Amino acid sequence: ADGSRNLSLDSVPMGLPMSDPTAWATAMNNLGMAPMGMTGQPLLPDFDPALGMMTGIPPINPMMPGLGIVPPPIPPDMPAVKEIIHCKSCTLFPPNPHLPPPATRERPPGCKTVFVGGLPENGTEQIIMEVFEQCGEVIAIRKSKKNFCHIRFAEEFMVDKALYLSGYRIRLGSSTDKKDTGRLHVDFAQARDDLYEWECKQRMLAREERHRRRLEEERFRPPSPPPVVHYSDHECSIVAEKLKDDTKFSEAVQTLLTWIERGEVNRRTANNFYSMIQSANSHIRRLVNEKATHEKEMEEAKEKFKLALSGILVQFEQIVAVYHSASKQKAWDHFTKAQRKNISVWCKQAEEIRNIHNDELMGIRREEEMEMSDEEIEDPAEMKETEESALVSQVEALKEENDSLRWQLDAYRNEVELLKQEQGKASRDEDTTKEQQLKLLQQALQGMQQHLLKVQDEYKKREAELEKVREDKLKIETLLETLKEQESSTSRICACSQEKECPAEKTVSSSPVKSEREALLVGIISTFLHVHPFGASIEYICSYLQRLDSKICTTEVEVLMTRLQHTFKQELSGVGASLEKRWKFCGFDELKMT
Repeated sequence: ADGSRNLSLDSVPMGLPMSDPTAWATAMNNLGMAPMGMTGQPLLPDFDPALGMMTGIPPINPMMPGLGIVPPPIPPDMPAVKEIIHCKSCTLFPPNPHLPPPATRERPPGCKTVFVGGLPENGTEQIIMEVFEQCGEVIAIRKSKKNFCHIRFAEEFMVDKALYLSGYRIRLGSSTDKKDTGRLHVDFAQARDDLYEWECKQRMLAREERHRRRLEEERFRPPSPPPVVHYSDHECSIVAEKLKDDTKFSEAVQTLLTWIERGEVNRRTANNFYSMIQSANSHIRRLVNEKATHEKEMEEAKEKFKLALSGILVQFEQIVAVYHSASKQKAWDHFTKAQRKNISVWCKQAEEIRNIHNDELMGIRREEEMEMSDEEIEDPAEMKETEESALVSQVEALKEENDSLRWQLDAYRNEVELLKQEQGKASRDEDTTKEQQLKLLQQALQGMQQHLLKVQDEYKKREAELEKVREDKLKIETLLETLKEQESSTSRICACSQEKECPAEKTVSSSPVKSEREALLVGIISTFLHVHPFGASIEYICSYLQRLDSKICTTEVEVLMTRLQHTFKQELSGVGASLEKRWKFCGFDELKMT
């Protein structure tokens, strides 16, 4: 509402006589401006229309009353031209568009105050208010005698609108006197009131953030245990019933404990508490029975584990026996060196694992024997029953140990036999090794000679084939030259007819889209840019496409879009260090042009 009230001024053209247009043009040229009438019509016929002025229509600028907005970003291919601003008692002429933008200091936090320099000497607070109240609600103006002032606005965004007027030339009325003209310089100003309000706002935001975090912590905090009810005869009867129930026993015992610790026991309630303690004592037998059942289940599980472990050990023994039998001479000589090495490694691994499991089983049995001996000491009446089970287990253990020792003896015997055979072979092979080496060398020389002969024959065949290929190549080249001459003569005759008959084929063959994947990319990019009419950077487009396909890269997309010049166009936006390349969709414009 305040903004609309501040911007409700009417744009009234200045009542200046226009009888002498040349004098008006001379005054505007002295200010460095293009000669332009108050209605927007050019005073000179050779005025450049590229400045964006339309004849008969007053120039639109963001500071005109009723608009009060910062202009939209200007496309990079169009020159950024500011327009003339007409006020009741003054006129603002834009700066030269070819000059660099005016410099500004770093924006202070929460800045709502601007410094305005270059004011005319005859300028008053009323004129300053008339110019700057179009940017927003003005709270205070502090004017100095040295042609500058400080203006404080109600909101921070109004400062950006005021900075738009930096560089404008101001003229009071129609006077060209030096005291009635000046060049405005608008910049950020550092004020203690702005800083104080900004700090208050930051503290308020911090308080809100702390409150929000506290609420989240309370929401994720685990709930506290339910409170214990106070003692009464009614609650006592309920707890007594719960104590008799096995499922609700733990909850009722906790309530009973809390009551006793609170000091609810007295002469009147002693009988009730005694009955509840007695019912709690009755659960001891149930708990002992449950413990016995769990111990029995654990013993059964131990027996199952022991049986399974013994079966695994038997299978390990069988595997080790297979390795030992394979290492005997009858089968060992038929294996290669690599196979023998693998068999020996596997045999060692299997023996190690077997020994580990055997030690584990023996440890379990020792523990059982120790437990049985403890039971014999504690319970001499049960000695007869445990002796039989111990003897049976000892017999089984001795059997398994006997089997393992027997397999180990067989393995050692096989190893001794292999060592004896290798020693005997070594003494016999010393005489025959030299003869075998000579035979092997002779065979190797014969093989090399035969290989050389084969290589020479192949070389001769290859040379003959190469000569044939060269002759065929010469013939093909002559044929190609004749065909090219014929095609050049016929293409001149049929060029016009082919262009008339198959224009569609040429367009298809010269199509910049080379695959179905590129066609899909063009469709997705065009719909994405159609939704973004002001364009988007190549990184933004690729980030959207990589959600659909992570293999897409920026170079591929940029090459595809540069090929399609009639569908996409690249523009520059921003000034100086903030220059940015943006892509826009121009397919509909190209269709209208065609």
